[in-house]
Amino acid sequence: MTSESNWTNAPQRFFKREILPVLADLRLAIILLLAIAFFSISGTVIEQGQSVEFYQSNYPEHPALFGFLTWKVVLISGLDHVYRTWWFLSILILFGSSLTACTFTRQFPALKAARRWKFYEEPKQFEKLALSAELETSSLSSLEELLQQKNYRIFREGEKVYARKGIIGKIGPIIVHASMLIILAGSMLGSMTGFMAQEMVPSGETFRVQNITDAGPWAVPQIPKDWSMRVNRFWIDYSPSGAIDQFYSDLSVLDKTGQEVDRKTIHVNEPLRYRGVTFYQADWALAAVRVRLNKSPVLQLPMAQLDTQGKGRIWGAWIPTKPDLSAGVSLLAKDLQGTMLIYGTDGKLLTTVRAGTAVEVNGVKLAIDEVVGSTGLQIKADPGIPLVYTGFGLLMLSVMMSYLSHSQIWALEKNGKLYVGGRTNRAQVIFEREVVEILDKLAELKIDDETAISETSLANQN
Repeated sequence: MTSESNWTNAPQRFFKREILPVLADLRLAIILLLAIAFFSISGTVIEQGQSVEFYQSNYPEHPALFGFLTWKVVLISGLDHVYRTWWFLSILILFGSSLTACTFTRQFPALKAARRWKFYEEPKQFEKLALSAELETSSLSSLEELLQQKNYRIFREGEKVYARKGIIGKIGPIIVHASMLIILAGSMLGSMTGFMAQEMVPSGETFRVQNITDAGPWAVPQIPKDWSMRVNRFWIDYSPSGAIDQFYSDLSVLDKTGQEVDRKTIHVNEPLRYRGVTFYQADWALAAVRVRLNKSPVLQLPMAQLDTQGKGRIWGAWIPTKPDLSAGVSLLAKDLQGTMLIYGTDGKLLTTVRAGTAVEVNGVKLAIDEVVGSTGLQIKADPGIPLVYTGFGLLMLSVMMSYLSHSQIWALEKNGKLYVGGRTNRAQVIFEREVVEILDKLAELKIDDETAISETSLANQN
């Protein structure tokens, strides 16, 4: 029976003696934290979630960036999706395990020891303290009153006193570790269950989130299935100089039956949030142009973005001027409000036109009713964000708590003398001034008591 018990307890002993001390080692935690910082920076520098062609063009094999970083290295090592790789998540888990081990092996025992109190029973014990004093005579009751004024918690047993304050400073490091664990949990939850999408939607259209550009392996439940979105209107505000000042999208959230359940006009830095999904205003484009030829109904013709070799954004549309499509003109535009250019089939500029006006081309009256814009939406869902924000809030609070000093004072009245001593874990100078102030007041009280006794004796003699 004893051998079976030893065999069963062997893994526990191995964990406590061998593994736990290594996990709780501060050096390991520092190394892991540096590794997390390094790979997080790499995930910021190297574009995440792009296509293979993107990495092939930006990280060629000849010449390789830094002599080794090629598109193959990026894809094989997972640097194109750092935050969801098995090795990055393993580092996070190992770092969390290190924090947990340190908390239970060091921080909790330190807090437990700080909450225990013990009295000094011999004067020689005060010699071990960095700050101590010996008074000829004084009252422990007077010392208690002075310590209470300084917000100390006092424990007394006969002629012995122990006082402390700032125990919350010992709780601070524990909350620091807990907040970091919450942040780690939130970041892992977000990387595994979050997603990112991009949609370019013409004004007036209804859409569902489909163009997923990046998603965690467990992100499917987060992608909207039972509701959709409608772009009621998209417009751009321009400055007096003609530059874009701000662009807006009036969005509606629609349920399964198409009924509006939420609505908001978004712009840059002012998104719409619904059921954990956030819609950001990120881009814009020209989707179509609405025209009339002579007395025809309004025709909506699509516009496509032209390749300008990086010299600006221009959209174009071909407008037929004959029913058999044998002739037509090209319409070019760069924004929703500016002048549009009309070119003939020979590539020569024929005329210019603005929305709401008409011109004659190829013997046909061409009226431009409206240029239809498209809103570029960036869509994100990150279920871990509330945990991350909570963790950072606790981290800021706990860091401030950790700076509070844990101060202790002992006192012993023996053989007509009062021994006082104390120590603190930080703010040593402030603590020394506080103790000296208490001792000075005790000395003043002693003088006042002696003076009162002398006056009473003289009165009795008279």
